[in-house]
Amino acid sequence: MTTYEVRAVATVVGGHTRVQDDYQGGVESIIRMDGAFPLETLQGIEEFSHLTVTWHFHQARPEDVQLHARSPRGNPSWPATGTFVHRNHRRPNQLAVSYPRLLRVDGRDLIVTDLDAVDGTPVLDVAPYFEQMGPRGPIRQPAWPGEMLASYWDDANGRPQS
Repeated sequence: MTTYEVRAVATVVGGHTRVQDDYQGGVESIIRMDGAFPLETLQGIEEFSHLTVTWHFHQARPEDVQLHARSPRGNPSWPATGTFVHRNHRRPNQLAVSYPRLLRVDGRDLIVTDLDAVDGTPVLDVAPYFEQMGPRGPIRQPAWPGEMLASYWDDANGRPQS
């Protein structure tokens, strides 16, 4: 397989402090751009409501990767699906894409909400979300993602204490 070397362009500061499946909403965090990039690389980004953020599951280990079909979240009522049908750290490159809402910009800090990465997460790329480049046509998916993610964006303050 071909390999690529990728460097982080930013780091997540604050926000979620531990990895959790649900209750990701309502948490502010900072995407702090690396000082190696001139400030003008962010010029105009404040005009956008949302970002496309590619990040690495840095707390995952290579041995977490699972190259076989399995039920999402280990729930046998959901069908076993292949590795590339899941959106978690068990994928080969342990990458994620999120679409946080950009609240404001302060120098190299992009203050966002609804970013489902944790404090310290390396960010590999940041771009504005362009509505015209989103999905085209009707969206089709089975019922299980909606069931599994019913509480995903619920406010983090409403998480039941365990």
